[in-house]
Amino acid sequence: MPRVLRCLVFGLISLLALGASVRLLAPADTTSSVRRQLTFLRAELESGAAERAQDQFPEGYFFLYALYGLAQVDLGLAGDEPDRSRREAGWALRHLESAAGRRPFDAGLTPAYGIFYRGWVNWLRGGILRLPPHDAADAAEVARFERDSAEIAAAFDASATPYLAAYPGQAWPVDSTVAAASLALHDAVLSRKYQGTVARWTAKVRAGLDPATGLIPHTADVTTGAPTSSARGSSQSIIQRFLPEIDPPFARSQYTRFRTTFLSRPLGLGPAIREYPHGTDGAADVDSGPLPLGVSFAATVVTIGAAKVQGDESLADGLARFGEVAGLPIDTWHTRRYAFGLLPIGDAFLAWSKSARPWVAATPPPPKRAVPGWWPLPLLVVFVAIGAAPWLIRLRRRS
Repeated sequence: MPRVLRCLVFGLISLLALGASVRLLAPADTTSSVRRQLTFLRAELESGAAERAQDQFPEGYFFLYALYGLAQVDLGLAGDEPDRSRREAGWALRHLESAAGRRPFDAGLTPAYGIFYRGWVNWLRGGILRLPPHDAADAAEVARFERDSAEIAAAFDASATPYLAAYPGQAWPVDSTVAAASLALHDAVLSRKYQGTVARWTAKVRAGLDPATGLIPHTADVTTGAPTSSARGSSQSIIQRFLPEIDPPFARSQYTRFRTTFLSRPLGLGPAIREYPHGTDGAADVDSGPLPLGVSFAATVVTIGAAKVQGDESLADGLARFGEVAGLPIDTWHTRRYAFGLLPIGDAFLAWSKSARPWVAATPPPPKRAVPGWWPLPLLVVFVAIGAAPWLIRLRRRS
């Protein structure tokens, strides 16, 4: 290799290592970075990203619009351009309520279109109603929020199990958790109607936890509510995001158990979330994505938001900064994308997680620290070694 080209290659390796070190140490969840992500996502949605996502994931279209809208609400509630956030979240909601948004779901379920669809839509609508400015158009949205909340509550009250069907004959407890949180949101936004429904739901959940982990299970029998699979990181990360809005003391106990059961440091490096509990392994699927060393990137990203809602900023920051290294962010003047923008739904989950804040409950005191403050040091040593290695090798050959 010619000397000049060799120096260029060595310089590029050192530059990449330096960039990784900076991303590891710099703040990862600034409002401006989330805004730039949402600008990228808006353009992608306008160019058909949701339709393309539907070809890859069962709820790809739905999640891409839903997460875009929810992240907008989070920013608006933080005081960042609330009028813009309200408009954008409303635009996302209209797409969820379109024929394309409803297409994967069964109108014959109770409630209609299933608890996955109804819970997420109700949560987003309630969030929009929390944002200023309030105007005459709110009356129709308030009426819809009242009606949908009443239908969800009636379905829970009439069911022997806390886990309603998302698809015919299939129930995922995470979906009912989102719907139950939307009832708590109703009581915070409008009138206190559903405390009894939410309390009964929580009592049923407590009575049917996964015996292997003591956590809410991944799947459940749609008739009895009995666990049909153990807790998994991909659903737990979402459950832990919503459970504090429903029952904060129960949520804290579940969150502490979740961290013990799923938090990992693969190869002794940055924090990450496993898909399966410590001591067990399982197959990757559409929920988990690939599982290198047992780690789920999806669960790791979503746990950033769960940690923030729990006041666990040290873990949220650690997961986010580790993600800045692994996610290969690319910035322009107005946008930010991860993994070269090849998977916009991943950007949507990350934006939703980095913008997270409670909508109903107050942020609780931080739990006991789960990762040591020096956790970046081993990874930083690796980056320094990679950056210095080509030059050290060259010096050794010249000596």
